[in-house]
Amino acid sequence: MPDIRFDFSGAEVLVVGASRAGIGASIARAFQDAGAKVAITGAEPEPAEEDRARFSYTQLDVTDLAAVRALSAKTSKLDILVNCAAITSRGEEMEPTFFEHVVNVNLHGTFRTAEAFHSQLKAQKGSLINIASMYATFGSPKNPAYGASKAAVTQLTKSLSIAWAPDGIRVNAVAPGFIVTMQSARSRTDPAHVAAVNLRTPMGRWGQPEDIAGPVLFLASPASAFMTGTCLAIDGGYSIA
Repeated sequence: MPDIRFDFSGAEVLVVGASRAGIGASIARAFQDAGAKVAITGAEPEPAEEDRARFSYTQLDVTDLAAVRALSAKTSKLDILVNCAAITSRGEEMEPTFFEHVVNVNLHGTFRTAEAFHSQLKAQKGSLINIASMYATFGSPKNPAYGASKAAVTQLTKSLSIAWAPDGIRVNAVAPGFIVTMQSARSRTDPAHVAAVNLRTPMGRWGQPEDIAGPVLFLASPASAFMTGTCLAIDGGYSIA
């Protein structure tokens, strides 16, 4: 990862959805490398092996409001909340029950955690950063629930940014493109799909999780002090090609 030179010494950060090697874990590591005290959550009993000694970890189902609020009750201070928890399953999301579950995790889960930690963020005049997706603006025939939920996350980001501006809370989002993660592993088994992504992306490659971390740290830093309600595209130019 490039030297981004942010200083988050003394900051308390919670990254929701960071138990596997991917975007959430990369964001958590970047904040810690910049001096922050970082806690993470995930749906799994334990985080990735390389992070087990690195972060305070809580297994958390973001569809469980009581569990989300219980974690909030144990958190006395929070400067930065990053909402990364999300699921998708390419080609399976037309099934109504699964569609509903994807939206529950990706959209309602984002709101549950944001609402639960509002008071801590207000006390610190903190920052909330949601993870949207380029599928918030593109149609997705194989991931309709994911696309719909991420479009709603983008809209939720705008609405919360207005609602919480009087509290001193900045609310922004990033919209990753095609990133090499465990979540995208299934789609990357299709050589034609991989080649099509590379061909359309002006930068000629899939992104890495580390490519998302820098912009998230920027949005949480004083360098973006006059930004709220923004969703930054981080897709190698895919969305403008």
